[in-house]
Amino acid sequence: MAVIHHTTMQPTKLELLASWLPTRAWYTGVAGEPRPAKAGGFRLDDPAGEVGIEFMAVTDGTGPDAVAYLVPMTYRGAPLEGAGHALIGTSEHGVLGTRWIYDGAHDPVLVAQLYALLAGRAEAQHQSVDDTADPTVAASLAPAGTGAELVRVTEGPDHTDVEVRETDTAAPLTLRLRRVLRPGADGAPARGRVTAEWRLPDGTAARGTYAVALAG
Repeated sequence: MAVIHHTTMQPTKLELLASWLPTRAWYTGVAGEPRPAKAGGFRLDDPAGEVGIEFMAVTDGTGPDAVAYLVPMTYRGAPLEGAGHALIGTSEHGVLGTRWIYDGAHDPVLVAQLYALLAGRAEAQHQSVDDTADPTVAASLAPAGTGAELVRVTEGPDHTDVEVRETDTAAPLTLRLRRVLRPGADGAPARGRVTAEWRLPDGTAARGTYAVALAG
């Protein structure tokens, strides 16, 4: 299980996201400067114990105009080769030193563990408590292979499509990350999906789709 260090990060993840979010095609924008607030999410463990994996939900704005976004992130102790375009920023961690923080959609470790979560081979972990499962996260997929290899990433107006190839069968699969989170059921036909919760600015809980698995 990953160890969560309750320490400082400079700059903080939210400070980095305030600069990074407006550069995304799916960012809808609000009046004034972005002020992302942490609203929920969960973590996954890297079997090798090297990469931190977090699916963070943030809200930007207030009242009925607030928008919730999904930002999957990986935290690494060294740069990820070939992923400079996916770097959110670097931060000084109070225990671990410099951390390179990436948009996890482009990180093969996160993608492999998202597939494992969908397939029932990984368990969602609490966002801020060590060695504690998060039972509010639900995932389902009838997998064709024992794992998944990242092929390419494509940005959409409210989502990011991560094309993978399932191991053993080489079957194509698209893991669609719902970047703009919306409460309620996602009626899109899918082989599988991940649903989880987040908090609205008024403190009430919302639940919706974080990711769906699309054949082909």
